[in-house]
Amino acid sequence: MSEIPGPGHDAFPPSDRAAVYRAIFQRRDCRRFLPDPLSDELIGRLLLAAHHAPSVGFMQPWNFLLIRSPEVRARIKQAFERANTLAAQQFSGERADLYRSLKLEGIVEAPLNLCVTCDRARNGPVVLGRTSQPEMDLYSTVCAVQNLWLAARSEGVGVGWVSIIDPEDLREILALPESVVPIAYLCLGHVPEFGPAPELQQLGWLDRIDLGSLVFEDRWGQPSSIATGTQGSASG
Repeated sequence: MSEIPGPGHDAFPPSDRAAVYRAIFQRRDCRRFLPDPLSDELIGRLLLAAHHAPSVGFMQPWNFLLIRSPEVRARIKQAFERANTLAAQQFSGERADLYRSLKLEGIVEAPLNLCVTCDRARNGPVVLGRTSQPEMDLYSTVCAVQNLWLAARSEGVGVGWVSIIDPEDLREILALPESVVPIAYLCLGHVPEFGPAPELQQLGWLDRIDLGSLVFEDRWGQPSSIATGTQGSASG
């Protein structure tokens, strides 16, 4: 009789596991890019990683719109500047001064821009796993963004998510069909460095929340005894 494999028999070797956690803890939201182009082969690997993200009902609702045109990027930059002006008005005092000092995009500087979208009509009106939570297609697309981001970090490529843009501006500029929703507008490229901690954390905008305070068990607010550890707390 053949032996039944024990728990953990499919675990990666220690060096491979360490590489996965390193990519997670050292991923950064990047805003400053070097002009060096990204090869088509490298871009293809990143997109393949994104395409292998989990998706509810295996719906794979994503598309990837590569944006290289200087003219298109100029229009995106203008849309960012409009939204950023409105955003800055929502802060006051020192917070407003700090906000206005932040570099929040690399639309023109990055060698590649990428819009990741979600086609909400893909596979028809009834999709396994969306019958109770129709927003699961949006969440699945975000998983594709995370896959791409971690793969990019392992390749030494920086990624910056530009969220300060009106989605309707993106829809118009990129000629998105009615059923397609822009999920993430990303800037990609090699970077001068990956900082030891997220830039907003380094600048004092916010600090990382202690994981132990966020973990409950069985019901909301009931602390868990699980050891959450501190690895990556200052470097995520």
